[in-house]
Amino acid sequence: MRFSEIPGLSETKRQLIHAIKGNHVAHAQLFYGQEGSANLALALAYATYINCQNPTDSDSCGTCESCTKMDRLIHPDLQFVFPVSSTKSIAGKNVVSSSYLNEWRTFLNGNKYGSLEDWSAHYGAENKQANISKEESRNIIKSLTLKSFEAEYKVLIIWLPEYMNAFAANGILKILEEPSEKTLFLLVTCNYERLLTTILSRCQLFKVPSFSDAELEQYLIADKELAQEKAQKIAVLAEGSLKAAVEHIDSTEDDAHVMFRDWMRQCWVKDFTSLNSTNELFNKLSKTGQKLFLQYALNMMRQALISEYLLTEKEKLNEQEKDFAVKFGKALSTQKLEKISEEFSRAHYHLERNANVRILFMDLSISVGRIMTAA
Repeated sequence: MRFSEIPGLSETKRQLIHAIKGNHVAHAQLFYGQEGSANLALALAYATYINCQNPTDSDSCGTCESCTKMDRLIHPDLQFVFPVSSTKSIAGKNVVSSSYLNEWRTFLNGNKYGSLEDWSAHYGAENKQANISKEESRNIIKSLTLKSFEAEYKVLIIWLPEYMNAFAANGILKILEEPSEKTLFLLVTCNYERLLTTILSRCQLFKVPSFSDAELEQYLIADKELAQEKAQKIAVLAEGSLKAAVEHIDSTEDDAHVMFRDWMRQCWVKDFTSLNSTNELFNKLSKTGQKLFLQYALNMMRQALISEYLLTEKEKLNEQEKDFAVKFGKALSTQKLEKISEEFSRAHYHLERNANVRILFMDLSISVGRIMTAA
């Protein structure tokens, strides 16, 4: 992985390269950012750059033996630890990262911005809770007591350390604080607040910013060959997540609008039979799809509130959306539109925290219907 393969984030890349060139390399670093950010991609690019045999001022060379092995994820001095769970073929003490390396390499080659949900589906977790076990910490200590084989630095990337078993976390504290010479720990997290303070205190924290709307839009146009209008809409809805932006490509704005329009009508007339069917459609969406839909709903509420006054905002909508926003804005008072927006935001918050989808969306439908018809 090279820095040039990551969209945008030029200042973030510059900071990382500047630290390496200035010999300010902390032995334990925590890359933290939201799900769908470049936290893992940057850690991989950082590991590639620091061991590159012919680095430039802005990137690794991509052609030396080290870069080639790093790109294929087979470098002997690049190791990984990540959450796993037992499967039909792997159980007991074998449920550690090294047992899933082939699946992990395949996963990373196609998805460096994925979530734990994506990874679990890839290796066949069968709805079992993945974690980083105590057995894993023993393997970490055993492997990192050895010096690097051929690179200057031995690099261990721990993906999602927030899923580390408490015994495992405590088990690596000593080596995390006093590793062997030229050994780097790169921890990659989407929720660093869940980490033990003893882990955090031993790491240099590096905040990975979310992608800007402009960076996502440019990526969708250049790499996914989307029209600018669609790329712009997806970028806004993705809220800084490249993962969300890519997943939203296959669902057009027309599909989202028809689903939203019909849902609002069902809420208005309290058609519970239809709402139950719509609720099943919500449940079949991926978690990212559910969050994107709620973001779309929030955006439509915003348009209903302001499109009458801000004509430039109106131009961001297609004809169906414009018509809906105007009619919806006239049918409901500003206070009701604001209350519905609050309900959407609250649902988005609980969805992030793994609320039951069927219960959440049905409760949301009832609440929205009640607000719409209130005196």
